[in-house]
Amino acid sequence: MSVAAPYQIGIAVAGCGYWGMNYVRIFSELPESRVVAVCDQRTDRLKEVERCHPTARGTTELEDLLIDPTVDAVVICTDATSHYAIARRCLLARKNILIEKPITTAVNQAEELAALSESNRVTLMVGHTFIYNAGIRKVKAYLKQAPENIYYLHARRTNLGPIRRDVNAVWDLATHDIAIFNYLLDSVPEWVSAVGGKILRNCREDVGFVCLGYPHNVLGHIHVSWADPNKTREVVAVCSDRRIVFDDLNGREQVRVFDKGVRAVPTEPLNYGECQLQIRDGDILSPVVEASEPLKNQCRHFLECVRSGTRPLTSGWEGRDVLKVLEAIDQSIKLNGSQIEVAKNGYSAHIAA
Repeated sequence: MSVAAPYQIGIAVAGCGYWGMNYVRIFSELPESRVVAVCDQRTDRLKEVERCHPTARGTTELEDLLIDPTVDAVVICTDATSHYAIARRCLLARKNILIEKPITTAVNQAEELAALSESNRVTLMVGHTFIYNAGIRKVKAYLKQAPENIYYLHARRTNLGPIRRDVNAVWDLATHDIAIFNYLLDSVPEWVSAVGGKILRNCREDVGFVCLGYPHNVLGHIHVSWADPNKTREVVAVCSDRRIVFDDLNGREQVRVFDKGVRAVPTEPLNYGECQLQIRDGDILSPVVEASEPLKNQCRHFLECVRSGTRPLTSGWEGRDVLKVLEAIDQSIKLNGSQIEVAKNGYSAHIAA
């Protein structure tokens, strides 16, 4: 269902926690949309939204959003375990939806939602916000120059909490980095190996170390933790001719490119099992990164997709691909790090700059 260009898209937000309030703010600021309703079980939150945004009416019933003809799209910011049931009801009511990550907690549920959005001709987009980060876009632009030279990627995402009650630290934090890796490499891992720990004596893993095997022998490694006092949000790409660092916490130099690397020289080996190496040592570059709010970029893209009926960059199928990796990670953790193949039925992401 596409919407005519002059029309302001009516937005409803389900779940008024931290992210829900951010979505209310952004969609209220964008001229292409207006927030007409919010839904939450906490009446105090509804009163706060209504006080700050008088045109948005509050309700505790999801059904009120679904029967409202002024609601064109619903943003779902509830606990991950409730995503599937809420999203399914919205899609059946032919509402476009933007759903926070992870799309659901099971691959088959994500596939059902993605197929349902297509059959009902409504937009389903997953909030993998880092794909709309100008810094990550810059990293991808560098990697596209010589994709055959990529050796490996690694990411660190650590902090003291916040500890969630619906998913573990891997599902909470590594979801970002899996989506980033898939986007940067235009593929999904073929296998995973992971270990996790419940070091805070919680009922779910609060720390995880994940190894990912991508096509063409590219490796990925992700470290996530709810128990590390040093907050990090870093993605690094190591290539044969350069090292590219994305640091989301570095406001001045979000991306740095180290013009250094090493590669094997295609000459006759010196002896069995050895070859000559060529070392490159150059400058360090801090490229200009466009100043923009990733969440606002994501929301604009969602509105464009609703208007045009085109498939989002992070559609339900990309959300499904991330879940495949997460489910394989869960299996590997249960088997103390055993290598697990990632379920295959084709990679569905768009190739974009």
